[in-house]
Amino acid sequence: MLENLLADLRHKAQIYELPPTPRSLLRMLVNDGSAAQLMYRMMRFCQTHHCKIVAAILYRLNASITHATIGRNADMAPGFVILHSVGVVINTNVRAGRNLVIYHGVTLGEERHKSPTLGDNVYIGAGAKVIGGVRIGSDVRIGANAVVTKDVPDGATVVGIPARIVRMYGVPLKAGEDA
Repeated sequence: MLENLLADLRHKAQIYELPPTPRSLLRMLVNDGSAAQLMYRMMRFCQTHHCKIVAAILYRLNASITHATIGRNADMAPGFVILHSVGVVINTNVRAGRNLVIYHGVTLGEERHKSPTLGDNVYIGAGAKVIGGVRIGSDVRIGANAVVTKDVPDGATVVGIPARIVRMYGVPLKAGEDA
């Protein structure tokens, strides 16, 4: 748990363009969204180490204190960062790779008993929704308020409702061009 939390804080410091010094990590620990990250990591540790009652209590505390609802079985790899926790909803069956960054109001939700799977280095802007059994590739950026209901390939930037690809690895798509 501690290694994952330290990786989360180091990644958050990197986002804020700070060196990964003990002082920066302490600053990140008291930053917006870090309480939700910390409670998630503690809850996940308890859930996987047969302390399910404590995990359930931490789940409820996280929801009431930070206003982030993160399912007890949600599996986030190291580098998980919540920049603002209010309104974050992550379904219990979500799986995410390294360095996931999310803003406030993000929903990673289930549809028809299927939840999203996210690759490494995914950024999700404020208010975005990723719904159903979609696969989000690595190095993906999801714009604010986008609604993603279909798979997104590696390196894509998606925006809009429904989400559409506007860039591939930072290069804008030409009019009429598909990824």
